[in-house]
Amino acid sequence: MSQPHPRIVVVLAAGEGKRMKSALPKVLHPLLGRTLVGHVLTAAAPLRAERTVVVVGHGADQVRAHLAEVAPEATPVLQAQQLGTGHAVRIALEAVPDATGTVVVINGDVPLLRPETVAALVGAHEDAGAAATVLAAEVPDPTGLGRIVRDSAGRLERIVEERDATAGERAIREINAGIYAFDVVRLRDALGKLSTDNDQGEEYLTDVFGLFASAGEPVAVHVAADHVETLGCNDRVELAGLRRLLRDRVNESWMRTGVSLLDPETTWIDVTVTLERDAVIDQNTQLKGASVVAAGALVGPDVTLEDTVVGAGATVVRSHAVGAEVGPRASVGPYAYLRPAAKLAEKAKVGTFVEVKNSEIGAGSKVPHLTYVGDATIGEQSNIGAATVFVNYDGVNKHRTVIGSHARTGADNMFVAPVEVGDGAYTAAGSVIDKDVPPGALGVARARQRNIEGWVAMRRPGTAAAEAAQRAEEAGSAQAPAAREGEAIHGGAEPVRTAGGEVDTATE
Repeated sequence: MSQPHPRIVVVLAAGEGKRMKSALPKVLHPLLGRTLVGHVLTAAAPLRAERTVVVVGHGADQVRAHLAEVAPEATPVLQAQQLGTGHAVRIALEAVPDATGTVVVINGDVPLLRPETVAALVGAHEDAGAAATVLAAEVPDPTGLGRIVRDSAGRLERIVEERDATAGERAIREINAGIYAFDVVRLRDALGKLSTDNDQGEEYLTDVFGLFASAGEPVAVHVAADHVETLGCNDRVELAGLRRLLRDRVNESWMRTGVSLLDPETTWIDVTVTLERDAVIDQNTQLKGASVVAAGALVGPDVTLEDTVVGAGATVVRSHAVGAEVGPRASVGPYAYLRPAAKLAEKAKVGTFVEVKNSEIGAGSKVPHLTYVGDATIGEQSNIGAATVFVNYDGVNKHRTVIGSHARTGADNMFVAPVEVGDGAYTAAGSVIDKDVPPGALGVARARQRNIEGWVAMRRPGTAAAEAAQRAEEAGSAQAPAAREGEAIHGGAEPVRTAGGEVDTATE
């Protein structure tokens, strides 16, 4: 696409934001996957500006660090003293002394601004050959906002801040959205003529419009199609309102692409998330960061995903996942926790009260319940018994456990890493496995049970347990003659259990 005019973008992000009552600079407050200033930079990105200058001030180091992460091509410029928007733009233009064409100025706290609206503003400005164009909006309540004052012919006469406005001007509902396009050469000249003769004693960028109009320079107003896009943020209440508005916009957009949101009002999806057609998102669900939900997957209710990929046809219910991968047709939850680098292959299962960290679970394998899997590799079609712990930390270093394919590990096992259980191997319930188990072998690591007869009567006399035991013994004594008679009839021998016989292993 041809670009007839070179363009510069200036973002005003130096304000303290006192009403936010926060140690965090206002423009860094998050809103569905981006900061306030991050949303603004995204809206301006399609302009393909030659330079982007961000004016920083309060919390400058924090804002610079954030820009280095999200917009490394942007140039931060310090406004050490906040002497007004006109002063801020003058400092910004000093960083681009050779700039020509159009300069676009945007407040850093308008996160709902759409790229299409910015492009329309700039297009209208350049087509008209105007010296300056302001984005305006008709709002239900203009309190606290600058007003657009027009002459009898409907042309822009000036922009007035509310505190400097007359009673009649305060009744105007057409407001200044804080977004402008200027001819950069004419703007430089006008900035040198600004005064501080106003209620705040600051250099107002908006006074440039009055100067241009008085000098006969062409100025214009471009009205936004939806005033919601122009809403700024001054405190936590307004931030929460913007978050709800953006949630509704994002959710509506996804539903129109073929995604089912069963309860949009309790579904929060970051603008950085990707959803495929026929994904189903149930109520009370948050999708954050770079998360992806593939076609036919069901996520929710009560799920939080952050930077997590959910494969086609998979199910995640009442669970939390961060930096994880859930393979096609795998299932997670309820009440599971997938930590970074947890990877489930196709049809794998992570069940109730299971935590997985830095581990791969092979295709069709199951970790059904009450288990911690840390720093492990589990092969295909294996089953991990309930209440199992992968003991991965020796107090200094992390070590890895490998469970082969088609293995069956017992309930209440501990695998003391580094250790390996071979393909097709079993481990007995209650075992602490700290040596490798060969393929096809049974690993047993537990002491033989012994019963100390009469221990409760000797050590806990007078307790309810002792009384219950005595009653059971008396009942058993009364039944003994009948039992002996039965033994005489049937031969009386008890079955023998051998160590190599049936050993309880796991639950599924």
